[in-house]
Amino acid sequence: MKTVWKSRNEGDLPQVDFHGPIPAAIQRILSGRGFKDSAEIETFLFPKLQTLKDPFSLKNMDVAVKRVSQAFHSEEKIAIYADFDLDGTSGLALMITGLKSLGFKNVVPYQPARLAEGYGFHPEAVEVLAAEGVKLIITVDVGITATKAAIKAQELGVDVIITDHHLPAESLPLCWAVVNPNQKQDTSGLGYLSGAGVAFYLLRALKRDLITSGVKAAENFDLKDVLEYFTIATLTDMVPLVEDNRTLVKHGLLKLSQTEKPGIKALKSAVGLDERNLTSQDVAIRFAPKLNALSRMGSEILPIDILLCEDGKTAQSLIHRVLENNQMRVQLQAEAEVEIQNFIAGALNEKVMFMVSPQFHRGLVGLMATKMSQDSQKPSFVGSLDVSSGQVVGSARRPPGFEGCLVEMLSSASDHLNRFGGHSQAAGFEFEFHKLEQIKTAINQYFSSQQFKNSARELFYDTELEFSEMSPQLMKWLEFLGPFGVQFESPIFCFKGVRLQGIKQLRGGHLRLTCISNDGTGVQEALLFSPTPSQRDLMTERTMTYDILGELQWNYYNGQQTIQLLIKDLRVSLWQ
Repeated sequence: MKTVWKSRNEGDLPQVDFHGPIPAAIQRILSGRGFKDSAEIETFLFPKLQTLKDPFSLKNMDVAVKRVSQAFHSEEKIAIYADFDLDGTSGLALMITGLKSLGFKNVVPYQPARLAEGYGFHPEAVEVLAAEGVKLIITVDVGITATKAAIKAQELGVDVIITDHHLPAESLPLCWAVVNPNQKQDTSGLGYLSGAGVAFYLLRALKRDLITSGVKAAENFDLKDVLEYFTIATLTDMVPLVEDNRTLVKHGLLKLSQTEKPGIKALKSAVGLDERNLTSQDVAIRFAPKLNALSRMGSEILPIDILLCEDGKTAQSLIHRVLENNQMRVQLQAEAEVEIQNFIAGALNEKVMFMVSPQFHRGLVGLMATKMSQDSQKPSFVGSLDVSSGQVVGSARRPPGFEGCLVEMLSSASDHLNRFGGHSQAAGFEFEFHKLEQIKTAINQYFSSQQFKNSARELFYDTELEFSEMSPQLMKWLEFLGPFGVQFESPIFCFKGVRLQGIKQLRGGHLRLTCISNDGTGVQEALLFSPTPSQRDLMTERTMTYDILGELQWNYYNGQQTIQLLIKDLRVSLWQ
């Protein structure tokens, strides 16, 4: 797929001067992203928690809170049923911690095992919880399409409140209340929340209601005590980092940097993230994958054990096993990626990539689908086959620039699928292996019947920069602009006329480049992760000059803090 570079900055620079002058490069970033005056910029840079939207603006929130308050006063047993990914797990930790802090006496957690039970709110689990005396189930990040589980709960006399953010079907499960900002007639404007985010807003509303009822514990409960969990969920679930999400994550990263929660603190230390302020990239790239690997690999330790651990010594023991488990994940992932590359090479004419393998670990199919969609630039469906049962569990991902909805594509094969669900960009599915060809045919026919656009890949950069402008002051301003994520991406800079002085091969196929500025006065170390064949071919001629798109990061090594350039793309310079 062709890659097109585009500049965000087409307007005039804003005339801004508060708390000292803003560097020109930062002004150009703000201008290119639509900020034009100092008042707007100050509101953006200094978001206040007092500006958060009213939690009762969510549809059915009042009904849900009334039922949970009733359970509080009558001391009913409540189960928090959460998805097993980090969004659901963080939401589970958030709800368990929050409800106990509010004074709830009888709250139990439940998560379906990723490998044994699979994704979803299951009727069988409802039966287990009902037998244990549970009278109210609150789901987190799951349940919006779970009609069978809702019916089973009604049969057993268990009330259900579904909190979720996934796209609903035409009809909702019949239950006490559905709180989902993406359901019809919800006018809250909070559709960007993660699953844990919706649960956080339930806690906000519940705290307010219990204070009105005179509950002392509610007055003493500080919602900032669960802000670490909200932050982890929001950054790992790749939801838009806008409005309330941005405000809460901005404050949450500070809380996470200073956390006293033993499990989180121990993991931060183990991956070299203690003693400094965390960025959104630190959480999403270095911190979270170690936790995610636990449920992916079927470890007897789960992410919730780390998040809720209350003892420092226990936390250290758990983290040692977390790192061992993650190393196994890295090895299996590397082996699977070889299969992915071979499959892509043999399926160049396919419009949709659909691969099933008994060699793929079930917990890694999401990562494999992401890799396949990135490398093939096509909608990709990757499944793990259990040979003994004939069951396939898989994930789907779509590449940037592709406009089709994966859930709709799977819907075209719904007659052959046991279950499926998710978002337009990411989805999950299960089916029986003997139906594979029928499913592939249905999805390909649906694809052919639609006018999907798979446009050129667009890479936006914020401004041009010289190596001489890269300074600690600029880095501090970039940190202040954060957090960065979906819909507010980390700034990308364009460096023109760069020469390559040295290229070093690193483990994993990555490259370390020594770059010389166009005037020959500046030298900058840069990293290029997973270079494409075409990028490698471009760098064979050392007399060439290149234009580079890259992101600036701090590099921490041997106690030293230096600026490094993370290359996103390069091309032969247009300015030779």
